[in-house]
Amino acid sequence: MNILGAIRTILRHRWRDDIVARRAFDPALIERLQRRVGASERRHNGEIRICIEASLPWSYLWRHLAQGRPLRQVVRERAVMMFGKLRVWDTEHNNGVLIYLLVAEHAIEVVADRGFNAHVSPAQWQAMVQRLGEALRQGRYEEGLTEALEEVSAVLVEHFPDDPTPSVPGDHPAAGLPDRPVLL
Repeated sequence: MNILGAIRTILRHRWRDDIVARRAFDPALIERLQRRVGASERRHNGEIRICIEASLPWSYLWRHLAQGRPLRQVVRERAVMMFGKLRVWDTEHNNGVLIYLLVAEHAIEVVADRGFNAHVSPAQWQAMVQRLGEALRQGRYEEGLTEALEEVSAVLVEHFPDDPTPSVPGDHPAAGLPDRPVLL
């Protein structure tokens, strides 16, 4: 990477800070996304988390700039780390899914646990990520995230439908993780 490219990357990640993400993802939008995740999870026994990050932390930028790792790889590494940190892997049927959005790069990553991943081909994942990426580049964050959520939900409903008769009335076995999107 040339010095000018490195400077652009650093500036993009330092300027797309918390304020930019909070402007794009205001409390009303976060609330709507939270309701959509909750409605989705009432139809299946999986877990869906949405994580929105304004920019990469310095340690991840360093991997790209100093170590020469492709930015796409570094974004994927960050998404996988957040998958673990947010405990999306911690589901009874190994069917948790993280939808990770990096605002500074208009990048999307979908990280799925092994139980879910067995039901989606790499081509399906790539097509979903491309559609959402296009929506992000056009500034249509809500539309893109809603579409991704609907696509992930459809696979979960098909392969992991909710038990219509929970053991305890009002109990929802998949309601273990928060529905509220994480905004970093």
